[in-house]
Amino acid sequence: MKDTIATILIKCTQAREVKAMGVLQKLWSGYGSIVRYRLVGAELSSVIVKHVSPPTASAHPRGWNTDISHQRKLRSYAVETAWYRDFADQCDVNCRVPRCLDLFCAGEEVVMVLEDLDAAGFPIRKQSVSGTELVACLSWLAHFHATFLGVSEAGLWPSGCYWHLETRPDELQVLAREDPALYAAAQAIDLKLKASRYQTLVHGDAKLANFCFSEDGRSVAAVDFQYVGRGCGMKDVVYFIGSCLSEDECEREEAPLLEQYFEALRRAFVSQGKDVDVDALEADWRALYPVAWTDFHRFLKGWSPGHWKINTYSEQLAASVLAEIQLEGRCK
Repeated sequence: MKDTIATILIKCTQAREVKAMGVLQKLWSGYGSIVRYRLVGAELSSVIVKHVSPPTASAHPRGWNTDISHQRKLRSYAVETAWYRDFADQCDVNCRVPRCLDLFCAGEEVVMVLEDLDAAGFPIRKQSVSGTELVACLSWLAHFHATFLGVSEAGLWPSGCYWHLETRPDELQVLAREDPALYAAAQAIDLKLKASRYQTLVHGDAKLANFCFSEDGRSVAAVDFQYVGRGCGMKDVVYFIGSCLSEDECEREEAPLLEQYFEALRRAFVSQGKDVDVDALEADWRALYPVAWTDFHRFLKGWSPGHWKINTYSEQLAASVLAEIQLEGRCK
């Protein structure tokens, strides 16, 4: 495929010469790599190539080497291909994503030629964030959710986010041993999120590592759309907050961060000229914040029972959601 990648790049960029500048990242479980290529004689000086080449035997870091896991990964790259082909162009400067220059598929192998976000003004990656950077990411999510509110997810995941219930049966069985009460409520939690009147597209893996920052931290772009699909926007918000704040910070900053997100969401609907009952949407999604948090907590306890994110704050939110579900069951 090496020669084929060079041919693809020369054709889609009109470069005279291309040269691999090094692997930026290996894909999860050895499914390929992300490489920056230098271009000579083209309008762009560089591009990013995400090359999916599934291994004959996977090596999952936590031991989940099952056919279900393999099929989920293959599906995720088909979804990402569909995302860049059919949806990405709808994102504006307020929810910036890399431009897709070309897509090439041959069996299970995929090549995505993407804009180099470093060269486009987003060269910074963060392991921790300032208040300004937090707001920038929440604003990105708000504009993304506003852009795709009510849009059909055809070609994407019917239920977005990599932890959604239907695609995690192995982890659910572990949860049955780890937390029987949460296991018993898993379906009800999932149904609550799907019952929201306000479905949008969710990024599906909106962790800090998937955001690229401008030098001043006020603007961001996002990458990695393998798990984009239909869902309640709170699924992205809780996952993002949990990816970059400590347990104490999650609890202390919950209210102000939600205010920042919903203020950005209101601005997004105004700027896009969309007629949405934002008060009703906000009331609906605020009520689902602890439900979305508990949904990810459910996955985590089955996937990695000793994970550091399984903390008192998460357990308290889960307990409140389970109590609500039990009460609703008694009232039926």
